[in-house]
Amino acid sequence: MKTMRKKIVAAVVVLVLASASSALAADKVRVLLDWFVNPDHAPLFVALERGYFSEHGLEVEIIAPSNPNDPPKLVAAGKADIAVSYQHQHQMQVAEGLPLVRIATLVATPLNSLVVLADGPVKTVADLKGKTVGYSVGGFETVLLKVMLEKEGLSLEDVRLVNVNFSLSPSLFSGQADGVIGAFRNFELNQMDIEKRPGRAFLVEEYGIPAYDELILVANRKDLSQAKLRRFVDALEEGVQYLVNHPEASWELFVRGERKELDDELNRRAWRDTLPRFALRPGALDRHRYQRFAEFMLEQKSVSTVPPLESWAVELP
Repeated sequence: MKTMRKKIVAAVVVLVLASASSALAADKVRVLLDWFVNPDHAPLFVALERGYFSEHGLEVEIIAPSNPNDPPKLVAAGKADIAVSYQHQHQMQVAEGLPLVRIATLVATPLNSLVVLADGPVKTVADLKGKTVGYSVGGFETVLLKVMLEKEGLSLEDVRLVNVNFSLSPSLFSGQADGVIGAFRNFELNQMDIEKRPGRAFLVEEYGIPAYDELILVANRKDLSQAKLRRFVDALEEGVQYLVNHPEASWELFVRGERKELDDELNRRAWRDTLPRFALRPGALDRHRYQRFAEFMLEQKSVSTVPPLESWAVELP
């Protein structure tokens, strides 16, 4: 009997020590978001709240940046492990020489759109001739508008561009702009509808812009051999699977604790509209799609060079 008790005690001690050792061995992963927390980041928080990262031996810290331009640069400088970025932004930063590599996708379709008031005079993109178009950030947004206008036989010279900062919907409401480029269809359209001033969106991928991933995850090239990155992507995929299978339960996880302030009508609608756009296989890489968009960026002179694909976008082994 005493021998049996000793064996049981010994087994329990081994289990406790193994558990403690596993906890101590958890690899830390610091993730920088692209902006304040919002439904676009849902898979990350579902994976966190469901414990998938922990199950893969990871201790994940998710941080919203004070400056949205900083995250990829901080990863390039070795100050964080992963950053949420945009495919077009990644392309430009790679061309500038930053040692960044796409390792996964969050949102697998464009969210960008050209938005006008539904009851306004602009019924087609061609109707923008002689009108004012607002934008938040120059560069890529201007390229999108240029290509969309060209599809209708117009050019940038046919419209008046005005920087409205991030007041996209308000600039339409006030009449400061007849249309705005760079509006996210899952947010601005819902915001306008809530304000009872519904909008009409012209979707960029339907006007000559190759389909691309809106939100991606990037890591430093020198870190690609670290096994924790593959484990992170695997855990993220489990988060996406739970999210699409249990959207309501996932919403409750998302607005838990300090994120409770996100539980409002706008975010609920954005959650609904973003759900079908998440990458179901975050780590998978469509090489042709990425190469095609890179060549588009080169053609539009948004970048001056396109390095070999494997140096800036991978599917982790």
